[in-house]
Amino acid sequence: MTPDERALLEERIVETLKTVYDPEIPVDVYNLGLIYSIELHDDKSLDVDMTMTAPNCPAADFIMEDVRLKLQGIEGIGQVAVHLVFEPEWDKDMMSEEAKLELGWL
Repeated sequence: MTPDERALLEERIVETLKTVYDPEIPVDVYNLGLIYSIELHDDKSLDVDMTMTAPNCPAADFIMEDVRLKLQGIEGIGQVAVHLVFEPEWDKDMMSEEAKLELGWL
């Protein structure tokens, strides 16, 4: 994979993550700060570490599957693994300025 191909795929990954929403919060998972790491491997497989706003989130399975399916739908992406992690613990300071504005926290 060339550097240009990698950059394009990484851009598509972020844009795709911005289409996944927690059903209870009107902000996407990327801007909420729920995505902790995105690792695009040379074979175009993808590992994503993400968290939830609360450990007992009832929508966790739905959100994670939505992330996985949407990322697998990106042309050029191979196997996608989404890992749920709780370290570090999520807090509102991890949200983007855009998300805070959307939620009226600015």
